[in-house]
Amino acid sequence: MKSLLIRLTHGLYDQDITETERPLVQQWMGMKLLQHESGVYRFASQYRAGIVSLALERGAYLQTIGESIRDHFIDAANLMGAKNGDLVIAQRLLGRRGGPQAKVVLIAGRSETFSVAVVANKSGVSVLQDIRTSHPAGFALSDLPHSEEGSLYQINNQTGQIAAYLGNLSDPKVDEKIVLALYNKHDAFDEEVLAQAREFPKEVDASLYPNRRDLRHLPFCTIDPVTAKDYDDAICYVEETSTLYVAIADVSEYVKPFGAIDAEAIYRSFSIYLPHRSIPMLPRELSETLCSLQGLVDRLAYTFEMRINPTTYEIDSFDLYESIIHSHRRFSYEEIDAFLEGNLQAKTDKEAAVLAYIPALNDLTHKLREERMKKGYNFRSSELEMRIDEEQHIVSTEFAVETPSHALIEDCMLLANKAAASMYERGVFRIHEPPSPLKLQSLYTELASIGIFVEFQTSVKETITAIQAEAEKRGLVSEVDTLIIRAQMQARYAPYNVGHFGLGFERYTHFTSPIRRYSDLIVHRLLKAIQAHDTEEGSYVLRNIESLCTSISEKEREASDIEIRFHERKFARWAATVIGQEFKARVMRAEDDIYAEIHDVITGAQVNVTAHFGLMLFDDIIVRIDHADLATAKITASFIRKIDKDTDE
Repeated sequence: MKSLLIRLTHGLYDQDITETERPLVQQWMGMKLLQHESGVYRFASQYRAGIVSLALERGAYLQTIGESIRDHFIDAANLMGAKNGDLVIAQRLLGRRGGPQAKVVLIAGRSETFSVAVVANKSGVSVLQDIRTSHPAGFALSDLPHSEEGSLYQINNQTGQIAAYLGNLSDPKVDEKIVLALYNKHDAFDEEVLAQAREFPKEVDASLYPNRRDLRHLPFCTIDPVTAKDYDDAICYVEETSTLYVAIADVSEYVKPFGAIDAEAIYRSFSIYLPHRSIPMLPRELSETLCSLQGLVDRLAYTFEMRINPTTYEIDSFDLYESIIHSHRRFSYEEIDAFLEGNLQAKTDKEAAVLAYIPALNDLTHKLREERMKKGYNFRSSELEMRIDEEQHIVSTEFAVETPSHALIEDCMLLANKAAASMYERGVFRIHEPPSPLKLQSLYTELASIGIFVEFQTSVKETITAIQAEAEKRGLVSEVDTLIIRAQMQARYAPYNVGHFGLGFERYTHFTSPIRRYSDLIVHRLLKAIQAHDTEEGSYVLRNIESLCTSISEKEREASDIEIRFHERKFARWAATVIGQEFKARVMRAEDDIYAEIHDVITGAQVNVTAHFGLMLFDDIIVRIDHADLATAKITASFIRKIDKDTDE
């Protein structure tokens, strides 16, 4: 439903309306909520679609979807029975004093299309309750196939029906099912999608592609995590001419618009990565084989050939073309780091050809980063890495550390993404707007609470750099960078360019990961249409670009949320096994509620700290685990004492 409302906000072409959507469009046309011009349906000017939020006694606010405009206040008398979280169509009320106001004319459904409920014991009575809100889910236990305590169900909020039985909360393997069910994600592909994927040949026959640039003589390599199976990108550097090749899997050669694979890829929009496995955007026949730039096999690629100025470290010129490559070696980050430290040597001629250019490329990307940091930012917050066993219990956790090999690949990819963004004025841009003055002021207030008082510089860039320098002196680099990131706007996809504040780039897009991001696949299709001067194809790619950018931005947040929520559930299960035990932690939020992060035998678990006395942000403390709620994945701990940094380890 939300997708339909977003597309109607931007304009929905008649041929893009699905069979299930058409009756709604016709109904809303009859209600004069829509207008129809030149084959395009969109909301009439006085109507907006949005989500009812912040419901108060006197009314609520309408968060519009599909466009960035101010929230509209809805008086209680104009809610028409809409509740918090409802998707609605509202009419703007003009001529009212104060901020913008509206009234609900139609309740379209729930913004959270699916929820998960658990059979729980409340005051001696078993009830089915929502795991997010703990409110009754509205089903009698007698209607359920399984009613024992801990039974979990996915509920379709649009139809008000139970969609699936997920299992029991006592089983650690149900955590994955819970986080996927909340967003109605699934791993398995429909047979139609799989059948289409199986129709492709198992290997690439270079003779079938005489018009592609043959780069198989160049010593390309891939550098990825040791556990990776989908290789989007390969690199090659020719030091003599200062030429960097960035070859990207040519997914658009295989995944065409209108097909079953493309429809499923749009629905998923992103691959999801859990500690023990991935849920791919594309069938594994493509994502892990034919499209993946595996070592020692021919693969189709879309390649940027970029000539880098050795003095300014800018791109002097570039070519973009369809190619065939043959990666000489698949390296892990750890292997490249070992080589740069002098602890790894080539074992074959092909390895030697690759490793010969790595030192020069490492020097180049180091210089590129130095230049980038003059305008952009180096936010040093850490990504959590979690290992779990076959029963899906935590084995270990740690925060990932960026190494030279990570930086090398990152700056190669940034160059290709910048080059791609320079080739069009309307399409898919990756934008990141500057932080608002209000968010910056909140950041300065938080910093003042830990003794970092901001001296305003001539620019936001200089001010943030000064904050980071002060944080480094206090040993709070990652923690303060986390605060700075919280104060940022969220990066998103947009059809028009406004620049990327965090990277310091005037233009930026995502080009380098079409196996796992649908945004990149769209960029490939657009660039190919531009290069072929195919205005018809280009117009088709751009036809629904506004709603597509909004949709994939939402899907990106969903994928990220799933990964975070999975970690939370694993932490809750661990905490349930250590009730009463004490651990070292650091206060990460000190507002109305105190939240600390465990930094001990397990790292990264967030706990709500009770019985606290005068705790400040980033205080190191000892906490005792009191309770772990497996349904909500919330952990509660008591404050025991502060850690004296001068005497305690």
